[in-house]
Amino acid sequence: MDDDASYCTPPAATPPTGTGTAEPFAECVLCREPTEYPESTKGATLCPVCAWQEAGRSACSG
Repeated sequence: MDDDASYCTPPAATPPTGTGTAEPFAECVLCREPTEYPESTKGATLCPVCAWQEAGRSACSG
């Protein structure tokens, strides 16, 4: 079945939607694509695709 393939594929990358602020978006720490977070966000920011992949890695690593 092709259901397994759709289950394992990451979601399509979508451009971040504006939050009403003029502040630029932070870059993903892995692929340097824009994230959903403003640059003032503290910590390691990930784009939706990298966040999906990291969640899969941490779920399967234990």
